[in-house]
Formats: sequence, C-alpha cells, structure tokens
Amino acid sequence: MLTVFGSVVLDTIRTPNGVCAGALGGAATYAGISAGLFVKTGLLGAVGTDFPEEYRDMLAGRLDLQGLHTIEGRTFRYECRYDRTMTSRESLRTELNVLERFEPRVPDEYKKSRFVYLSNNDPEQNLAVMREFDNVKFSMCDTIDFWIAKKRDAVIRMIGETDAVIINDEEARLLTGEHNLVRCAKKMMEWGAGYVIIKKAEHGSLMFFEDAVFSSAGFVLDDVVDPTGAGDSFAGAMIGYMASRNSTGLSAIKRGITYGNMLGSFAVEGYGPEGLLKLKRTDIAKRIKAYQKMIRS
Repeated sequence: MLTVFGSVVLDTIRTPNGVCAGALGGAATYAGISAGLFVKTGLLGAVGTDFPEEYRDMLAGRLDLQGLHTIEGRTFRYECRYDRTMTSRESLRTELNVLERFEPRVPDEYKKSRFVYLSNNDPEQNLAVMREFDNVKFSMCDTIDFWIAKKRDAVIRMIGETDAVIINDEEARLLTGEHNLVRCAKKMMEWGAGYVIIKKAEHGSLMFFEDAVFSSAGFVLDDVVDPTGAGDSFAGAMIGYMASRNSTGLSAIKRGITYGNMLGSFAVEGYGPEGLLKLKRTDIAKRIKAYQKMIRS
C-alpha cells in the first residue's frame, strides 16, 4: 500500500481560455489519483464540511479515504491565473481554512505502508507524519516556495530524513541558492537526499543519484488546458509505479519517472483532475508507446 499526505483543495483556475471555479484540486488529489492507477493508495488529508459530496465520490472511486478527515468549517481554497504561455502562474488567493488547525491522524492500516509520499505541506508536519509509519521502504517529499521562504531549515531537515526529494527547477534554485541544476542536486544530496528529481514542466525532468544523471523528456502536446497539478500527478505516478512493483531499484525509479511524465501530460488536458479521472490503463500504455516512438525519432 502507498500513502499520500497532502492537500485537497477547491480551486479557481483562470487561463487565457476561460475560468473554472470550485474545481477539485490539491497536491494530494492529483498525486493520489495518479498513484491509484497503479497501486492501492490511501489519502491522508482534510476537507471542510462544505466539501461537495460529488467530489468525495470521485475520490472514493480511486482512493482509500480512511485518512480524509472532515473538519467543521470551509475547505482550503486557492485561486490562480496563468499567462498566455500557460507556463507562468500568479497566485491570487490562498485560504487555508480548516488546514490551519488540522492535526493529521494516520489510520492504523496506513501505518503499514511501505511507500509514502509527502506532498508540499508544512515540512514540520511532514516530518511528524513520517514518524507514524512502521516500516517504510521508500519515502519521497516535495516542497514549494512558500515553505522555502517560511521554514527553509525544516525543509532541509525533511530532505535529509526522506529517501527522495521531488522539486521543480525554480524551487530547487530558490532552496539551494544555486543556478546550475547539477549543483542544486549535489547540495540536496549533501543534505541527505538519496535521489533528487527536478521537474522542468514541459521540458521533462532530471533525476540525480550518486554520480548518475537520468534525463527524461516531456511528452509533447499541441494543447494545454490547465497546467495545475501536472507536477503532483508526475510524483504520484512515479511512486505509485514503484509501489506496484515493490521496488526501489534504479530501473524501477527510471520507469516510474517515465510514467510520471505520462500522467503529468494527461493532467494538463482538462480542468482540475478530469483528465486523470477518465483514464484507463490502456490509455497510459498507448501514450507510453507514442512517447517511446517520440524519443527514438
């Protein structure tokens, strides 16, 4: 089993093509749905009493929700706007609401998880949650600029206490103070990270391990509807694939990264997680074949 810990959000997304208000979102939502395509996945998070029942049903169709706590009050809300290139995002509104007083309780069944993904939560909360698991084989964490600015020392400790960190290129530079991504990765490995995966949006990703570097190209699309959640979908698919194979070997990680690229590409084809929710394993296999053809060309 895999446990994903993170946010479940009601998003308002503004793009050059339109506005989607009150969409199901959040790091744990995207990562959990993607991981759930590969392995049984438990979702650890919190929503308010205003959380739509239809969204709960959507999640229940893909995930175990024992760890999704309902707290009196309003669900976390986020609003952003993308520029015409769909590569730059401006945050317009962040309302933590029930997350401000959320104290995660890990269900007993989840404590047996061998694989754990800690999304871009408060790093101190991530560290506390990690200690609740009995026998973790592989743990992976993420972070964002908000926590790098507010709790950089805790972010560094978190990286040192997990097996892998997955982070986008801008945040890797912000966190380490380095411009070159190789130097960024080396610094994070000095802090204790065994694996460093740096996401580069539509340009794919770089994975660093010891002296090895694995470069993975992104899947080329002719239309992007909503970039929100692409990185979280990448992370969920990567660790979900590894958990499905019960493997932390280098080949499993590389294969997981390839699946991560594919799920990230599906995520951007619709508003919210709609691009993921309609997926079947055959769709993923078809895109993997197209991807392999693309990178051989």
